[in-house]
Amino acid sequence: MSYPIELIRHSLAHVMAAAVKKLHPDVKFAGGPAIENGFYYDFDTDYRFSEEDFAAIEKEMRELIKSNGRFEQKIVDLAEAKQIFADQPYKMEWLNEYDAAGEKLSIYTFRDFTDLCRGPHVESSKDLPRDGFKIRTVAGAYWKGDSKNKMLQRIYVDAFASKEELEAFLKMQEEAAQRDNRKLGREMDLFHFEPEYAPGAVFWHDKGFKIYRRLIEYIRHRQEMSGYLEISTPSVMDRCLWERSGHWAKYGAHNYSGTTQDGKVFCVKPMSCPGGMLVFGQGIKSYKDLPMYLAEFGKVNRYEAAGSLAGLMRVREFTQDDAHIFCTEEQLESEVVKILRFIKDIYNKFGFDKITMKLATRPLSEFRIGTDEVWDKAEGALKHALDANGIEYEIAENDAAFYGPKIDNYLKDSMGRVWQCGTVQLDMNLPERFDLSYIGEDGEKHRPIMLHRAMLGSIERFMGILLESTGGNLPLWLSPEPVVVVPVSEKYREYAEQVVADLRANGVWARADLRDEKVNYKVRELSLIKTPIIAVVGEKEQNDKTVTLRRLGVEQQDVIALSEFVNQMANDVKMPA
Repeated sequence: MSYPIELIRHSLAHVMAAAVKKLHPDVKFAGGPAIENGFYYDFDTDYRFSEEDFAAIEKEMRELIKSNGRFEQKIVDLAEAKQIFADQPYKMEWLNEYDAAGEKLSIYTFRDFTDLCRGPHVESSKDLPRDGFKIRTVAGAYWKGDSKNKMLQRIYVDAFASKEELEAFLKMQEEAAQRDNRKLGREMDLFHFEPEYAPGAVFWHDKGFKIYRRLIEYIRHRQEMSGYLEISTPSVMDRCLWERSGHWAKYGAHNYSGTTQDGKVFCVKPMSCPGGMLVFGQGIKSYKDLPMYLAEFGKVNRYEAAGSLAGLMRVREFTQDDAHIFCTEEQLESEVVKILRFIKDIYNKFGFDKITMKLATRPLSEFRIGTDEVWDKAEGALKHALDANGIEYEIAENDAAFYGPKIDNYLKDSMGRVWQCGTVQLDMNLPERFDLSYIGEDGEKHRPIMLHRAMLGSIERFMGILLESTGGNLPLWLSPEPVVVVPVSEKYREYAEQVVADLRANGVWARADLRDEKVNYKVRELSLIKTPIIAVVGEKEQNDKTVTLRRLGVEQQDVIALSEFVNQMANDVKMPA
């Protein structure tokens, strides 16, 4: 019998816990869910796990799997559960907080290990792969994610249904390590981080900032051609604004805030939507003004745990290509479809052609605002827009924003990794909270519907995805240095500078490498920093008014007339239409 991979991973987590218990009988158990590409389990013990322990744990896991032990479920009441876990403080804390109200609890036992668990699991360890897992790392993790609680030891494991799948994943991970955005950032001199002074914030270098600006310029151009109005709202606003929107209740712990001398509490902007609503709320709007597209490249700040920061992929300060579309109920479907097609076209222009969509439905009641009636209407509207236009999608249960359902766009990069980037979120709640209105054809006030929209999402994160997917070999129009001209000696410096001048006069950024180094050394160095085109010039090129081109990743060299090269480059560096 074949089992879903999530079930295999969760069962393997219990096997690992049993293995750790056998090797370290005094260990206390917290919990361990299946996650993307594997699972983890949190342990509390005085023993400090390290890489030297991984082989022993893996060996014990294989022995346990080979024993064909069964995963046996037992349903117990709260009193019996407390007897079973009397020596496990983390299980007891959970049980003491749990209001059983007569309900039964599920526990699973595998060999000598018993855990609170809803299940299900595989029937027997014989159904688990002996060579489909590998311990990745051990890290610190606070109990319940709260820094006020004790630090536990979290062991991460990569796990798949077969040895072949695991090996393919590990190979991809090796390649990903070579393409890591932090590594490329150093090698290409794009950016760096200062964890001591500004953790999770990017220090852009000239070349990296060129890419960053170019991404914004491209999205700005596409938006302006599509009728968007660009706005800019303050970076610091009164906390009452976030309380009104509902963000403070849900994300207050992630906000940067402080009290001024007059006793007011101000927050550094964690998202752009309240500012966009305040702009829409200025003046009287008519149905003739709708749909109205308000776009903002908003720099936002959100506190993220230090351990979760990961180069450009997860930062505390970032820029969103945010937009808010205000429309009527009749316009809703066409606007949703228009946005989804816009996002897909943007991704295609960056070389991402494998796009999937997920409709995220309402979270649990304690994590959302608004009535069930409003949520029913909003979810139904998004589902109808997708179904009526033949757009394929999956359902992501309970994964919506707290104010409304959304359609998330997932792209697959060149290494097969999937990233969630663009999103369309339908919001019928915040326009109500901010009392937004427009005058309809009947002369009466009506409530607009608002769509939150991001295409790239975080500019920083999308740039990290793009760098890693291309290995730093960016499209020519995005390259910070599309052309570097290299004279073979000092005698041809003047011609090299003429080539640069001709290129710049035609809108192509270029520079001459005039260092006192040999040509091969310069070419090798420029290739390592991913320079797309190196134009070498010497006596023959100067006499014939040509350049010899070396293109990144191509061994063959081309000799081309200077005028033709300039025209070709002027066309090639243009942003996609």
